[in-house]
Amino acid sequence: MDMEIISRALTDTFDNEGRKDINKDLLVPYVAPYLAYVALASLPDGLLAVEWNYALRLLVVPGLLIYFWRAYLPLLGCERPFLSIGVGLVAGLVGTALWVGLVVLFRSDELRGVPWSDAAFVLRLLAAGLVVPLFEELLMRGYVLRLAWQWDEARKAGYEAPFERAFHEQSINHVPAGSWSLLAVTIATLVFALGHEVPEWPAALAYGMLMALLWIIRKDLISCIVAHGITNVAIALYVQTTGQWALW
Repeated sequence: MDMEIISRALTDTFDNEGRKDINKDLLVPYVAPYLAYVALASLPDGLLAVEWNYALRLLVVPGLLIYFWRAYLPLLGCERPFLSIGVGLVAGLVGTALWVGLVVLFRSDELRGVPWSDAAFVLRLLAAGLVVPLFEELLMRGYVLRLAWQWDEARKAGYEAPFERAFHEQSINHVPAGSWSLLAVTIATLVFALGHEVPEWPAALAYGMLMALLWIIRKDLISCIVAHGITNVAIALYVQTTGQWALW
């Protein structure tokens, strides 16, 4: 990594009144779609039919993504985006095998559950394949990993309050593409894993590392989003074929 670029990323400060790209101001745009999806997923059983619940998620969450779109980082990098899409496709299939293998290994309960209705399956497939990968990768690899990198760099540089500096004075928009540190990747991966059920934690940790590796190698988010979407769709099709509905 070019030390001059790192230095600029560390020393950039912004006018709180004139700029809206400071990390504290970007928190809501990145977190809101994720929290909205989780909140709708957490509604008590019976309050809404599964089909209506997923239809609502497909309406509310994309609406939030569109509303906040100008705040988000570019999804494409400068290094051949079509190659990133191809790499994402392959990584998504690798991630599918990784996820299914580890979840099966660490789950002790019966994997067969109640099949979804056709309508519920299609709606969930649309949400898992198109919406979830977008907001999760924007949040985890777009915001959390980059903010953690800025904090880690400020900490290494000896600032007295490194997180305060990263959160209140800097912007993830100024982080060079592909930037990473072991601590930043670890933090982003742990946050990603905590969004899943406990039996899925080993799979989520491994998958989070795979997505971080894509970010480091391809220096963009589109490879991560494509991979995440392919994995979710492949898992759905695997579950429908095998009847192991507890996996999804």
